[in-house]
Amino acid sequence: MNPYDVIKAQLGQVVPFQNHVGIELLEVGDGVASARMTQRKETSNHISTQHAGAMFTLGEAASGAAMAGAMAPVILQVRPVAAKAEIAFTKIAKGTLTAHGKTSQPSAALLDELEKIGKVSFEVQVDIKDEEGDTVVEMRIDWHLSKRS
Repeated sequence: MNPYDVIKAQLGQVVPFQNHVGIELLEVGDGVASARMTQRKETSNHISTQHAGAMFTLGEAASGAAMAGAMAPVILQVRPVAAKAEIAFTKIAKGTLTAHGKTSQPSAALLDELEKIGKVSFEVQVDIKDEEGDTVVEMRIDWHLSKRS
């Protein structure tokens, strides 16, 4: 099993809230990830669309998986913290949603900075699309990582 498959398999156990919302990680790679969430009663709001909190959780899951993918060689030796998030709801969202996250910098540069100074900060951009392929949410999450002592 490659490190990305291990991360994909383990994130649901490390972050059990993702399972509660019904998020499925589809892909984890070098600084990229995708996740899916099917609309259910538990993820819906009062107007029968996807709840903003559920969509935030979907985006944060894709972001965290992309971050973990970028840090795969050292992920067990760092402490990642989502420090800031910005979210824009661009269209009413119904049905199954798919989030795609990508780190703002190549993993090699991030790993180099972590090695040199013991910490690194970067953002992950997330685009959440509906079943028609339209963007319904745009997010940016700033991650701060430091070496574990």
